[in-house]
Amino acid sequence: MNETLLHASAHRIALELPFTEQCWPFGPDCDVFKVGDRMFMLTMTVRGRALVNLKADPQKSLLHQEIYRSIEPGYHMNKKHWITVVPGDDISYDLLVELIADSWNLVVDKLPKRDQKRLRPV
Repeated sequence: MNETLLHASAHRIALELPFTEQCWPFGPDCDVFKVGDRMFMLTMTVRGRALVNLKADPQKSLLHQEIYRSIEPGYHMNKKHWITVVPGDDISYDLLVELIADSWNLVVDKLPKRDQKRLRPV
């Protein structure tokens, strides 16, 4: 997946998830995606390279980093709980969907039960 497609796909996938909001608290160069007022994805371009930061389960994070060379520890984030996806041939649209959904679910899982019920339509 190339740089333009990585950001465009990530934005589309994230905004299709329930109750996702996009904002720019760090300025116009960093797109932040939240659910329940908590970040689950950030997209930016650093030194000409597109980045997508996502929450990740620590065990899955390590596994993904071993399997995919385009998945790295989270750029400017807690390296245990965040990953960074960069452009590369090993990143497919389906993998990006899975990573973003995992990130969204990890954030929702930490919210109060009443909010979880509201955010996850049955």
